[in-house]
Amino acid sequence: MSDAAPSRRGTGRRDTGRKGGAPGPLLSSVRAAPAAHAPGQEAADAGLLGSLVPLLSEWLPRQRWFAGKGRPITGFTLVAATELLPHHSGATVPGLLHLLVRAQQPGAPAGSRPADAPASAAPVLHAGTDDCYQLLLGVQDVLPPHLAPALIGRPVGGPLHGRAVYEGLADPRLASLLLERLRLPGRLGPLRFSREEGVMIGAGLAPRLIGAEQSNSSIVYGETYILKLFRRVCPGTNPDLELPRALAGTGCARVPAPAAWFEAVVPGAGTEPMTLGVLQPYLPGSADGWQLALSALAVRADFTASARALGHATAEVHGALAEALPTVVLRRPQLENLAAAMGRRLDAAAEAVPALRPYRAALRGAYDDLAALGRAGRTWRAQRIHGDLHLGQALRTAEDGRWALIDFEGEPARPLAERSRPQPTARDVAGMLRSFDYAAAVGRAGGTGWSERARAAFCEGYGSVHGDPREEPQLLRAHETDKAVYEVLYEARHRPDWLPVPMAAIRRLAEPPPGAGAPGPGTGPPGGRTAPPEEHAARAERGQAP
Repeated sequence: MSDAAPSRRGTGRRDTGRKGGAPGPLLSSVRAAPAAHAPGQEAADAGLLGSLVPLLSEWLPRQRWFAGKGRPITGFTLVAATELLPHHSGATVPGLLHLLVRAQQPGAPAGSRPADAPASAAPVLHAGTDDCYQLLLGVQDVLPPHLAPALIGRPVGGPLHGRAVYEGLADPRLASLLLERLRLPGRLGPLRFSREEGVMIGAGLAPRLIGAEQSNSSIVYGETYILKLFRRVCPGTNPDLELPRALAGTGCARVPAPAAWFEAVVPGAGTEPMTLGVLQPYLPGSADGWQLALSALAVRADFTASARALGHATAEVHGALAEALPTVVLRRPQLENLAAAMGRRLDAAAEAVPALRPYRAALRGAYDDLAALGRAGRTWRAQRIHGDLHLGQALRTAEDGRWALIDFEGEPARPLAERSRPQPTARDVAGMLRSFDYAAAVGRAGGTGWSERARAAFCEGYGSVHGDPREEPQLLRAHETDKAVYEVLYEARHRPDWLPVPMAAIRRLAEPPPGAGAPGPGTGPPGGRTAPPEEHAARAERGQAP
């Protein structure tokens, strides 16, 4: 059985009897839980986790990628522990310990639903969670001064007693070890390292940890590769591995193809491996769409040519995804369920944000129109999409000036099953259209028509490859409304000063659509993006978003 420990107890009372001064590796063996334990191994697990609980209870909530902020951690469960590099007491070589740990918390954010809930279920306001996190812990007797900011603490008791435990990714020696594991595929306990056939990864590439992150962590190796490590993990192939591999199979050059990846195969944790990290080519010198848009706004330069080319690139990627992976047809039942889900999110957001309530009935009209079209026999194709498309997810490469799309994980807060479900391409289009208004807001270009021109140009570029999204106004309007509602809830919770940006879009979308309701010049500010602007600043540094 896996070990479960309370979050602030057992500081030093649950150990294996071996203190830090005794020689030996960190763990007696590599193991995955739950599994059959050798005699004494369960006690070793208890000692390891029990000694780390006080440290993790303080450290985890401070990490930007921790999803449970604002809710107490009530306990931890050790899912798997793997010693990637042993550390012996007195040695100068650091150790690297890979952990998969579940953090138990009492409640989920308002408006969420379990992944297995029926489509008709109401949002869950208070559901317990036990998200699984990937941790890479460095271990040394004496921590060098340059690694002091990465210190997590010194456990009391257990196999790591008295040693310095720190964020292993901050140590170049340990970050280099991860690349070596990916260069030479194989298995180590529950961890499985794989490399794409025919790919040769050079040795000795200097690692650089990217400082500002959101839901994951990334390391750049020699300006050649970037390793994205997923922090919150679950059984199943992450779309950020699945979709770029599928696109590479079609010859689509708009998305960097994975070179290597690693997973965890944990008995009892699900039938599918957990995707832990993906290594892709790094695009040095590239600039993301958010950075480019703000640069254009700073000098009041035209952005329509860039927006049109971005629309063209997005349509190319959608076409390649439809070629590589199955598509489905959305008929009346699916469209009614889609509209109902949007309505539930609107209701939950309106309960949390009073400013939204006066517009609730009018906004629901967009969803009702979509459902009515389904009842009238209208159908739409659904396929795999990006899932969280905005200006920060697009890079214009320094080499040829072409747009590339990155970060196909989707919205990490949504369940994997939902992110992997075929959806209308209008969702991606709506996300990008909304992003133009946030750029206009940051660039103080509201009321100048900058956003409207960019929106129209993006749709024109998209339409040069596939149908113009504005030719399906009800579908696009419903998705844009759904995105704006999400933004209102996000801003109200995290950045109240930004609430006027999506509320401007809410007011526009609550008005009766002019004519066919097509977005374009004269429709007013369209809204924004889902990720905070500081995430875009990080992407500007790294050339590829994690």
